[in-house]
Amino acid sequence: MDKFRSFIRAWLTAGALALFAVSASLMAPAANAADPIKIGFSMALTGGLAGAGKGALIAMEIWKDDINKKGGLLGRPVELVYYDDATQPAKVPGIYTKLLEVDKVDLVVSAYGTNLIAPAMPIIMRKKLVFPALFGLAVNDEFNYDRYFQIMPSGPDPKLDWTRGFFEIAMAQNPKPKTVAIVAADAEFALNAAAGARKNALRANLTIVYDKTYPPSTTDYTPIVRAIQATNPDIVFVASYPPDSVGMVKAANEVGLKAKMFGGGMVGLQFAAIQKNLGPLLNNIVNYDFWVPEKTLDFPGVKEFLAKYQEAAKGKGVDPYGHYLPPYAYAYLEVLGQAVEATKGLDQDKIAKYIHDHTFKTVVGDVKFGKNGEWAKTRVLQVQFRDVKPDNLEQFAGPGKRIVLYPSEWASGKIVYPYKQ
Repeated sequence: MDKFRSFIRAWLTAGALALFAVSASLMAPAANAADPIKIGFSMALTGGLAGAGKGALIAMEIWKDDINKKGGLLGRPVELVYYDDATQPAKVPGIYTKLLEVDKVDLVVSAYGTNLIAPAMPIIMRKKLVFPALFGLAVNDEFNYDRYFQIMPSGPDPKLDWTRGFFEIAMAQNPKPKTVAIVAADAEFALNAAAGARKNALRANLTIVYDKTYPPSTTDYTPIVRAIQATNPDIVFVASYPPDSVGMVKAANEVGLKAKMFGGGMVGLQFAAIQKNLGPLLNNIVNYDFWVPEKTLDFPGVKEFLAKYQEAAKGKGVDPYGHYLPPYAYAYLEVLGQAVEATKGLDQDKIAKYIHDHTFKTVVGDVKFGKNGEWAKTRVLQVQFRDVKPDNLEQFAGPGKRIVLYPSEWASGKIVYPYKQ
């Protein structure tokens, strides 16, 4: 009897172990395969940055679909988990807390814009997460976080690199300008840009004859431009957000601004709807950009991406061409995805090290990060509007309307100087 009981116990134990092993072999891989990799973020889908934020989200959804068609990351599908921050920095900490504590996302990326990236940084740093960022100017100057990676091509010294091209172009003219006016919105991005402009102006031995800010609530820019005109500057650098940029361009035309160069840091002049609105008022303005449809910037994959974006953007109230932000929104996920695949896991330390040590092939060209998470080499473009016709959106779809002046390796033409309206 004892031998029989021992046999039964042994048989039951072996059977249970075999059944467990079979169950584990059948169930565990299926659960892993079905379990998505979640990427969490906030995005401006309402409020002042909603137009750009919605365009960025379209680009990110395209990347998700593209990567899932290839089998996902690590053999798992990718899911985007996001919430509208309404362009309100105060909402950002709560969103990232929810993403990490409730949604249990595996990876995070930033919202769009300086003012909405900075509030997330303390939370990200506490969790020691890799943080790819979408168009934040000099955010990491304050935090010095070694897992922050900025997809905007501002360069290793972002405040200086952001405005360097505008001043280098100016100082290459004959005769050289001697005076500059600097005007900026009283907001974080614009103040950072103006700080860089101030340093570049002093390095070029330019005399600053006007250096003031204006409240973001400003609606009438004519008095500002008249005050600038009264100082008779050779060049005028403007750091502004989209509504301000439109107001500044219209005011410059109304006043008849006589500066030899005008522009530099105006957000909004990259968007097709604003380009159509302003039309010929844009002609000969020199302003920053990140990608335009000139032949010198025909990076592998960018046309294919833009074709998908333009189809997806129809009827959604976003920029129909997507030249400015969307390629970079796609690219910062490309960088993250390539690093995850290369490190074969979700270990944040390994991913961060890989991003620091490698160059990435993306739709915006080769991307290499410096020690501070900014691009190792600046590629902030300075472009000049040329021969812009009134009330014509289609003219901005192709080359010839935004000539790349800087950097020289990407240039597609020479400057028209001085600025003429």
